[in-house]
Amino acid sequence: MRYIPNAPDERNAMLQSIGVTSIADLFAQIPENLRYNEALGIGQPISEPELLAHFRQLAAQNASDYQSFLGGGAYSHFIPVIIDSLISRSEFFTAYTPYQPELSQGTLQYIFEFQTMVCQMTGMEVANASLYDASTGLAEAVLMAQRVTRRTKFLIAGTVHPQYREVVDSYTKNLGVTIETIPHSESGAIDLNALKIDKETAAVVIQSPNFFGCIEDLQAISDAAHQAGALLIACFSEAMSLGALKSPGACGADIVVGEGQSFGIPLSYGGPYCGLFATLEKYIRQMPGRLVGEAKDHHGRRGFVLTLSTREQHIRREKATSNICTNQGLFALMATIYLATTGRRGVQEVAKQNLQKAHYAAAEIAKVDGFSLQFSAPFFNEFVVKTPQPASEIVNRLLDKKMLGGIALEAFYPEMKDSLLVCVTETTTRQAIDNLVAALSE
Repeated sequence: MRYIPNAPDERNAMLQSIGVTSIADLFAQIPENLRYNEALGIGQPISEPELLAHFRQLAAQNASDYQSFLGGGAYSHFIPVIIDSLISRSEFFTAYTPYQPELSQGTLQYIFEFQTMVCQMTGMEVANASLYDASTGLAEAVLMAQRVTRRTKFLIAGTVHPQYREVVDSYTKNLGVTIETIPHSESGAIDLNALKIDKETAAVVIQSPNFFGCIEDLQAISDAAHQAGALLIACFSEAMSLGALKSPGACGADIVVGEGQSFGIPLSYGGPYCGLFATLEKYIRQMPGRLVGEAKDHHGRRGFVLTLSTREQHIRREKATSNICTNQGLFALMATIYLATTGRRGVQEVAKQNLQKAHYAAAEIAKVDGFSLQFSAPFFNEFVVKTPQPASEIVNRLLDKKMLGGIALEAFYPEMKDSLLVCVTETTTRQAIDNLVAALSE
Protein backbone atom coordinates (compact mmCIF):
# COMPACT_ATOMS: atom_id res chain seq x y z
CA MET A 1 0.00 0.00 0.00
CA ARG A 2 1.39 3.40 -0.97
CA TYR A 3 1.55 6.08 1.71
CA ILE A 4 1.23 9.58 0.32
CA PRO A 5 2.21 12.17 2.90
CA ASN A 6 0.14 15.29 3.23
CA ALA A 7 -3.06 13.49 2.14
CA PRO A 8 -6.28 15.60 1.91
CA ASP A 9 -7.42 15.04 5.50
CA GLU A 10 -4.01 15.91 6.92
CA ARG A 11 -3.70 18.90 4.61
CA ASN A 12 -7.09 20.27 5.58
CA ALA A 13 -6.27 19.87 9.24
CA MET A 14 -3.09 21.87 8.82
CA LEU A 15 -4.89 24.61 6.90
CA GLN A 16 -7.55 24.87 9.62
CA SER A 17 -4.91 25.11 12.32
CA ILE A 18 -3.45 28.24 10.71
CA GLY A 19 -6.85 29.78 10.02
CA VAL A 20 -7.28 29.41 6.24
CA THR A 21 -9.56 27.25 4.14
CA SER A 22 -7.33 26.52 1.13
CA ILE A 23 -3.74 26.69 -0.05
CA ALA A 24 -4.77 29.48 -2.42
CA ASP A 25 -5.53 31.66 0.60
CA LEU A 26 -1.82 31.64 1.42
CA PHE A 27 -1.14 33.55 -1.81
CA ALA A 28 -3.94 36.09 -1.50
CA GLN A 29 -1.46 38.98 -1.44
CA ILE A 30 -0.32 38.10 -5.00
CA PRO A 31 -2.56 39.66 -7.69
CA GLU A 32 -4.60 37.08 -9.56
CA ASN A 33 -3.12 38.01 -12.95
CA LEU A 34 0.38 37.26 -11.67
CA ARG A 35 -0.34 33.79 -10.34
CA TYR A 36 0.51 30.62 -12.22
CA ASN A 37 -2.68 28.59 -11.98
CA GLU A 38 -1.81 25.71 -14.30
CA ALA A 39 -0.55 22.28 -13.31
CA LEU A 40 3.21 22.08 -12.85
CA GLY A 41 3.49 18.95 -14.95
CA ILE A 42 5.61 16.99 -12.48
CA GLY A 43 3.25 14.06 -12.16
CA GLN A 44 1.52 12.50 -9.18
CA PRO A 45 3.25 11.61 -5.90
CA ILE A 46 5.10 8.29 -5.92
CA SER A 47 6.70 6.16 -3.26
CA GLU A 48 10.41 6.21 -2.47
CA PRO A 49 11.15 2.82 -4.15
CA GLU A 50 9.36 4.03 -7.29
CA LEU A 51 11.32 7.28 -7.22
CA LEU A 52 14.64 5.43 -6.89
CA ALA A 53 13.70 3.14 -9.79
CA HIS A 54 12.84 6.22 -11.89
CA PHE A 55 16.25 7.78 -11.24
CA ARG A 56 18.00 4.50 -12.05
CA GLN A 57 16.28 4.54 -15.44
CA LEU A 58 17.48 8.09 -16.02
CA ALA A 59 21.02 7.21 -14.91
CA ALA A 60 21.10 4.32 -17.38
CA GLN A 61 20.88 6.89 -20.18
CA ASN A 62 24.21 8.47 -19.19
CA ALA A 63 27.05 8.02 -21.67
CA SER A 64 29.42 6.56 -19.11
CA ASP A 65 31.39 4.42 -21.56
CA TYR A 66 32.36 7.20 -23.96
CA GLN A 67 36.01 8.13 -24.51
CA SER A 68 36.33 11.80 -23.64
CA PHE A 69 38.73 14.43 -25.01
CA LEU A 70 36.86 17.38 -23.53
CA GLY A 71 38.58 20.18 -21.64
CA GLY A 72 37.93 23.89 -21.86
CA GLY A 73 37.85 24.48 -18.12
CA ALA A 74 36.60 21.08 -16.91
CA TYR A 75 39.14 18.27 -16.70
CA SER A 76 39.03 14.55 -16.07
CA HIS A 77 41.70 13.61 -13.51
CA PHE A 78 42.20 10.61 -11.27
CA ILE A 79 40.68 11.12 -7.82
CA PRO A 80 42.16 9.05 -4.94
CA VAL A 81 39.48 7.13 -3.02
CA ILE A 82 40.84 8.50 0.25
CA ILE A 83 39.16 11.83 -0.52
CA ASP A 84 35.60 10.47 -0.30
CA SER A 85 36.46 8.74 2.95
CA LEU A 86 38.02 11.72 4.70
CA ILE A 87 35.47 14.37 3.66
CA SER A 88 32.76 12.25 5.31
CA ARG A 89 34.34 12.47 8.77
CA SER A 90 32.06 14.20 11.24
CA GLU A 91 34.43 17.09 12.01
CA PHE A 92 34.24 18.09 8.34
CA PHE A 93 30.86 16.76 7.24
CA THR A 94 28.86 18.76 9.80
CA ALA A 95 30.99 21.91 9.68
CA TYR A 96 29.55 25.29 8.84
CA THR A 97 31.00 28.80 8.83
CA PRO A 98 33.72 28.74 11.50
CA TYR A 99 32.70 31.81 13.49
CA GLN A 100 33.45 30.10 16.79
CA PRO A 101 37.05 28.87 16.56
CA GLU A 102 36.79 26.75 19.69
CA LEU A 103 34.19 24.62 17.90
CA SER A 104 35.71 24.70 14.40
CA GLN A 105 39.39 23.82 14.68
CA GLY A 106 39.11 21.00 12.12
CA THR A 107 37.56 23.29 9.52
CA LEU A 108 39.89 26.18 10.27
CA GLN A 109 42.98 23.99 10.10
CA TYR A 110 42.21 22.50 6.69
CA ILE A 111 41.41 25.97 5.32
CA PHE A 112 44.76 27.19 6.69
CA GLU A 113 46.50 24.26 5.02
CA PHE A 114 44.56 24.92 1.81
CA GLN A 115 45.72 28.55 1.77
CA THR A 116 49.30 27.46 2.38
CA MET A 117 49.24 24.98 -0.50
CA VAL A 118 47.68 27.51 -2.88
CA CYS A 119 50.49 29.94 -2.05
CA GLN A 120 53.10 27.24 -2.67
CA MET A 121 51.53 26.29 -6.01
CA THR A 122 51.02 29.84 -7.29
CA GLY A 123 54.18 31.39 -5.87
CA MET A 124 52.19 34.10 -4.10
CA GLU A 125 52.33 35.40 -0.52
CA VAL A 126 48.72 35.11 0.67
CA ALA A 127 45.65 33.17 -0.47
CA ASN A 128 42.05 33.26 0.67
CA ALA A 129 39.80 30.39 1.71
CA SER A 130 38.64 29.89 -1.90
CA LEU A 131 35.90 31.50 -3.97
CA TYR A 132 33.05 29.93 -5.89
CA ASP A 133 35.00 29.23 -9.09
CA ALA A 134 37.58 30.75 -11.41
CA SER A 135 35.07 32.94 -13.24
CA THR A 136 33.80 34.74 -10.13
CA GLY A 137 37.37 34.81 -8.83
CA LEU A 138 38.49 36.62 -11.98
CA ALA A 139 35.69 39.16 -11.66
CA GLU A 140 36.70 39.77 -8.05
CA ALA A 141 40.33 40.19 -9.14
CA VAL A 142 39.30 42.88 -11.62
CA LEU A 143 37.37 44.77 -8.93
CA MET A 144 40.30 44.38 -6.54
CA ALA A 145 42.73 45.79 -9.12
CA GLN A 146 40.42 48.75 -9.58
CA ARG A 147 40.50 49.44 -5.82
CA VAL A 148 44.29 49.09 -5.64
CA THR A 149 45.17 51.26 -8.65
CA ARG A 150 42.11 53.55 -8.69
CA ARG A 151 42.06 53.09 -12.45
CA THR A 152 39.16 51.81 -14.56
CA LYS A 153 40.68 50.46 -17.78
CA PHE A 154 41.45 46.75 -18.19
CA LEU A 155 43.17 44.86 -20.99
CA ILE A 156 41.84 41.30 -21.10
CA ALA A 157 43.25 38.72 -23.49
CA GLY A 158 40.80 37.28 -25.97
CA THR A 159 42.29 33.91 -25.08
CA VAL A 160 40.91 34.07 -21.53
CA HIS A 161 38.08 31.54 -21.12
CA PRO A 162 35.06 33.14 -22.88
CA GLN A 163 32.73 32.27 -20.02
CA TYR A 164 35.10 33.86 -17.50
CA ARG A 165 35.04 37.02 -19.60
CA GLU A 166 31.25 36.98 -19.65
CA VAL A 167 31.17 36.91 -15.84
CA VAL A 168 33.63 39.83 -15.70
CA ASP A 169 31.38 41.78 -18.09
CA SER A 170 28.36 41.08 -15.88
CA TYR A 171 30.19 42.27 -12.77
CA THR A 172 31.56 45.46 -14.29
CA LYS A 173 29.07 46.69 -16.89
CA ASN A 174 27.50 49.26 -14.55
CA LEU A 175 30.66 50.33 -12.72
CA GLY A 176 32.22 52.63 -15.29
CA VAL A 177 34.89 50.08 -16.18
CA THR A 178 36.39 50.01 -19.66
CA ILE A 179 37.48 46.62 -21.02
CA GLU A 180 39.62 46.23 -24.12
CA THR A 181 40.34 42.83 -25.68
CA ILE A 182 43.90 41.81 -26.57
CA PRO A 183 43.95 39.75 -29.78
CA HIS A 184 46.00 36.60 -30.16
CA SER A 185 48.78 36.10 -32.65
CA GLU A 186 49.20 33.30 -35.19
CA SER A 187 51.06 31.31 -32.52
CA GLY A 188 47.94 31.10 -30.32
CA ALA A 189 49.40 33.31 -27.57
CA ILE A 190 48.51 36.99 -27.27
CA ASP A 191 50.00 39.49 -29.68
CA LEU A 192 52.52 41.40 -27.55
CA ASN A 193 52.63 44.14 -30.21
CA ALA A 194 48.93 44.77 -29.57
CA LEU A 195 49.51 45.22 -25.85
CA LYS A 196 48.92 48.97 -25.50
CA ILE A 197 49.28 49.69 -21.77
CA ASP A 198 48.92 53.32 -20.70
CA LYS A 199 48.63 55.30 -17.47
CA GLU A 200 44.88 54.61 -17.34
CA THR A 201 45.29 50.83 -17.34
CA ALA A 202 44.50 49.18 -14.01
CA ALA A 203 45.55 45.67 -14.97
CA VAL A 204 46.33 43.25 -17.75
CA VAL A 205 44.43 39.96 -17.52
CA ILE A 206 46.09 36.89 -19.00
CA GLN A 207 45.22 33.19 -18.85
CA SER A 208 48.06 30.67 -19.09
CA PRO A 209 47.64 28.03 -20.35
CA ASN A 210 45.01 30.00 -22.25
CA PHE A 211 41.70 28.77 -23.62
CA PHE A 212 43.50 27.35 -26.67
CA GLY A 213 45.90 25.49 -24.37
CA CYS A 214 48.82 27.75 -25.30
CA ILE A 215 51.32 28.93 -22.70
CA GLU A 216 51.73 32.71 -22.44
CA ASP A 217 54.93 34.67 -21.71
CA LEU A 218 53.82 35.96 -18.31
CA GLN A 219 57.20 37.51 -17.48
CA ALA A 220 57.21 39.77 -20.55
CA ILE A 221 53.62 40.81 -19.96
CA SER A 222 54.32 41.46 -16.29
CA ASP A 223 57.30 43.69 -17.11
CA ALA A 224 55.25 45.71 -19.58
CA ALA A 225 52.36 46.12 -17.13
CA HIS A 226 54.54 47.18 -14.22
CA GLN A 227 56.36 49.79 -16.31
CA ALA A 228 53.02 51.57 -16.72
CA GLY A 229 52.03 51.14 -13.08
CA ALA A 230 49.43 48.47 -13.92
CA LEU A 231 48.94 45.10 -12.27
CA LEU A 232 49.14 41.65 -13.85
CA ILE A 233 46.21 39.34 -13.15
CA ALA A 234 47.22 35.80 -14.09
CA CYS A 235 44.41 33.29 -14.54
CA PHE A 236 44.31 29.55 -15.22
CA SER A 237 41.56 26.98 -15.66
CA GLU A 238 43.79 23.88 -15.53
CA ALA A 239 45.37 23.84 -12.06
CA MET A 240 47.41 20.73 -12.88
CA SER A 241 49.59 22.89 -15.13
CA LEU A 242 51.10 24.37 -11.96
CA GLY A 243 52.96 21.10 -11.55
CA ALA A 244 54.85 21.64 -14.80
CA LEU A 245 55.12 25.39 -15.37
CA LYS A 246 56.92 28.21 -13.62
CA SER A 247 54.54 29.67 -11.05
CA PRO A 248 52.66 32.90 -11.92
CA GLY A 249 54.14 34.55 -8.83
CA ALA A 250 57.67 33.82 -10.03
CA CYS A 251 56.73 35.52 -13.32
CA GLY A 252 55.68 38.73 -11.59
CA ALA A 253 51.92 38.31 -11.23
CA ASP A 254 50.22 40.58 -8.70
CA ILE A 255 46.97 38.61 -8.45
CA VAL A 256 46.56 34.94 -9.36
CA VAL A 257 43.15 33.40 -9.98
CA GLY A 258 42.42 29.83 -10.96
CA GLU A 259 40.11 26.87 -11.00
CA GLY A 260 40.91 24.11 -8.48
CA GLN A 261 38.63 21.45 -9.97
CA SER A 262 41.61 19.41 -11.19
CA PHE A 263 42.68 18.74 -7.59
CA GLY A 264 40.43 15.86 -6.60
CA ILE A 265 37.07 17.40 -7.51
CA PRO A 266 34.75 15.39 -9.81
CA LEU A 267 33.33 16.94 -12.96
CA SER A 268 29.75 16.75 -11.62
CA TYR A 269 28.10 17.78 -14.90
CA GLY A 270 29.59 21.26 -14.86
CA GLY A 271 30.05 22.25 -11.23
CA PRO A 272 30.15 23.52 -8.61
CA TYR A 273 33.86 24.24 -8.59
CA CYS A 274 36.52 25.76 -6.32
CA GLY A 275 38.01 29.16 -7.11
CA LEU A 276 41.65 29.75 -6.15
CA PHE A 277 42.67 33.32 -5.32
CA ALA A 278 46.11 34.52 -4.21
CA THR A 279 47.91 37.85 -4.13
CA LEU A 280 50.77 39.80 -2.56
CA GLU A 281 50.70 40.56 1.15
CA LYS A 282 50.65 44.32 0.55
CA TYR A 283 47.22 43.91 -1.08
CA ILE A 284 45.78 41.68 1.62
CA ARG A 285 43.20 44.21 2.83
CA GLN A 286 41.77 44.46 -0.68
CA MET A 287 41.51 40.70 -1.15
CA PRO A 288 37.93 39.32 -1.28
CA GLY A 289 36.75 36.45 0.86
CA ARG A 290 38.12 35.26 4.16
CA LEU A 291 41.56 34.45 5.49
CA VAL A 292 42.35 31.91 8.19
CA GLY A 293 45.41 32.52 10.34
CA GLU A 294 47.37 30.70 13.03
CA ALA A 295 47.22 31.89 16.64
CA LYS A 296 47.88 30.64 20.17
CA ASP A 297 45.47 30.21 23.05
CA HIS A 298 45.92 31.28 26.69
CA HIS A 299 48.12 28.24 27.33
CA GLY A 300 50.31 28.83 24.28
CA ARG A 301 48.79 26.01 22.25
CA ARG A 302 48.58 26.31 18.46
CA GLY A 303 45.16 27.16 17.09
CA PHE A 304 43.43 28.67 14.06
CA VAL A 305 41.07 31.63 13.71
CA LEU A 306 39.43 33.77 11.05
CA THR A 307 42.01 36.54 10.71
CA LEU A 308 40.25 38.51 7.99
CA SER A 309 36.67 38.19 6.81
CA THR A 310 35.79 41.18 4.66
CA ARG A 311 32.16 40.42 3.96
CA GLU A 312 29.21 42.75 4.10
CA GLN A 313 27.51 40.95 6.99
CA HIS A 314 30.44 41.85 9.25
CA ILE A 315 31.01 45.45 8.25
CA ARG A 316 29.19 48.22 6.48
CA ARG A 317 28.20 47.18 2.97
CA GLU A 318 30.00 50.11 1.32
CA LYS A 319 33.25 49.04 3.02
CA ALA A 320 33.04 45.39 1.96
CA THR A 321 35.49 44.15 -0.69
CA SER A 322 33.08 41.52 -2.02
CA ASN A 323 29.53 40.27 -1.77
CA ILE A 324 30.72 36.67 -1.97
CA CYS A 325 29.82 35.59 1.54
CA THR A 326 31.37 32.17 1.82
CA ASN A 327 33.92 29.80 0.31
CA GLN A 328 33.60 26.42 -1.38
CA GLY A 329 34.43 24.68 1.90
CA LEU A 330 33.78 21.09 0.86
CA PHE A 331 35.75 21.40 -2.38
CA ALA A 332 38.55 23.32 -0.70
CA LEU A 333 38.78 20.35 1.67
CA MET A 334 38.85 17.91 -1.26
CA ALA A 335 41.62 19.91 -2.94
CA THR A 336 43.57 20.02 0.33
CA ILE A 337 43.36 16.25 0.77
CA TYR A 338 44.34 15.69 -2.87
CA LEU A 339 47.42 17.91 -2.60
CA ALA A 340 48.41 16.51 0.81
CA THR A 341 48.16 12.88 -0.29
CA THR A 342 49.59 13.35 -3.79
CA GLY A 343 52.40 15.62 -2.65
CA ARG A 344 54.71 17.87 -4.63
CA ARG A 345 56.30 15.01 -6.57
CA GLY A 346 52.93 13.41 -7.23
CA VAL A 347 51.49 16.58 -8.74
CA GLN A 348 54.61 16.95 -10.87
CA GLU A 349 54.27 13.34 -12.05
CA VAL A 350 50.60 13.82 -12.97
CA ALA A 351 51.48 17.01 -14.82
CA LYS A 352 54.26 15.17 -16.66
CA GLN A 353 51.85 12.46 -17.79
CA ASN A 354 49.41 15.11 -19.05
CA LEU A 355 52.19 16.81 -20.98
CA GLN A 356 53.54 13.64 -22.57
CA LYS A 357 50.18 12.14 -23.52
CA ALA A 358 48.89 15.40 -24.97
CA HIS A 359 51.98 15.85 -27.14
CA TYR A 360 51.76 12.24 -28.32
CA ALA A 361 48.11 12.79 -29.28
CA ALA A 362 48.89 16.07 -31.06
CA ALA A 363 51.71 14.51 -33.04
CA GLU A 364 49.57 11.53 -34.11
CA ILE A 365 46.58 13.67 -35.11
CA ALA A 366 48.81 15.98 -37.14
CA LYS A 367 49.83 12.95 -39.24
CA VAL A 368 46.25 12.42 -40.42
CA ASP A 369 45.53 13.85 -43.89
CA GLY A 370 43.64 17.12 -43.67
CA PHE A 371 44.36 17.69 -39.98
CA SER A 372 47.06 19.91 -38.49
CA LEU A 373 47.91 21.79 -35.32
CA GLN A 374 46.53 25.30 -35.60
CA PHE A 375 48.96 27.04 -33.25
CA SER A 376 52.70 26.82 -32.73
CA ALA A 377 52.96 28.09 -29.12
CA PRO A 378 53.93 25.55 -26.43
CA PHE A 379 50.97 23.81 -24.80
CA PHE A 380 50.28 21.72 -21.72
CA ASN A 381 47.42 19.23 -22.10
CA GLU A 382 45.14 21.01 -24.58
CA PHE A 383 45.69 21.95 -28.21
CA VAL A 384 43.69 23.20 -31.18
CA VAL A 385 43.38 21.03 -34.27
CA LYS A 386 42.57 22.56 -37.65
CA THR A 387 40.01 20.31 -39.32
CA PRO A 388 39.20 19.74 -43.02
CA GLN A 389 35.47 20.06 -42.32
CA PRO A 390 33.50 22.14 -39.80
CA ALA A 391 34.60 20.96 -36.37
CA SER A 392 31.01 20.67 -35.15
CA GLU A 393 30.30 18.08 -37.88
CA ILE A 394 33.35 16.05 -36.87
CA VAL A 395 32.29 16.16 -33.20
CA ASN A 396 28.84 14.86 -34.11
CA ARG A 397 30.27 12.04 -36.21
CA LEU A 398 32.63 11.03 -33.39
CA LEU A 399 29.63 10.70 -31.08
CA ASP A 400 28.46 7.79 -33.23
CA LYS A 401 31.73 6.07 -32.31
CA LYS A 402 31.18 6.80 -28.61
CA MET A 403 33.81 9.53 -28.52
CA LEU A 404 33.56 13.02 -27.11
CA GLY A 405 36.13 14.29 -29.56
CA GLY A 406 36.66 17.78 -28.20
CA ILE A 407 35.10 21.24 -28.26
CA ALA A 408 34.15 22.89 -31.54
CA LEU A 409 35.48 26.43 -31.02
CA GLU A 410 32.90 28.00 -33.32
CA ALA A 411 30.55 28.23 -30.34
CA PHE A 412 32.97 30.67 -28.65
CA TYR A 413 34.84 32.10 -31.66
CA PRO A 414 32.49 32.22 -34.70
CA GLU A 415 35.40 32.72 -37.10
CA MET A 416 36.98 29.40 -36.00
CA LYS A 417 34.57 26.98 -37.68
CA ASP A 418 37.33 24.52 -38.54
CA SER A 419 38.97 24.47 -35.10
CA LEU A 420 38.67 21.66 -32.57
CA LEU A 421 39.97 21.98 -28.98
CA VAL A 422 41.27 18.59 -27.82
CA CYS A 423 42.27 17.74 -24.24
CA VAL A 424 44.29 14.76 -22.99
CA THR A 425 44.92 14.03 -19.30
CA GLU A 426 46.53 11.23 -17.33
CA THR A 427 43.19 9.35 -17.39
CA THR A 428 43.35 9.09 -21.20
CA THR A 429 44.86 5.80 -22.30
CA ARG A 430 47.11 5.40 -25.31
CA GLN A 431 44.49 3.08 -26.79
CA ALA A 432 41.88 5.84 -26.52
CA ILE A 433 44.22 8.26 -28.30
CA ASP A 434 44.90 5.73 -31.05
CA ASN A 435 41.16 5.12 -31.41
CA LEU A 436 40.59 8.85 -31.89
CA VAL A 437 43.33 9.04 -34.51
CA ALA A 438 41.84 6.05 -36.34
CA ALA A 439 38.38 7.61 -36.26
CA LEU A 440 39.69 10.88 -37.67
CA SER A 441 41.55 8.96 -40.38
CA GLU A 442 38.25 7.57 -41.62
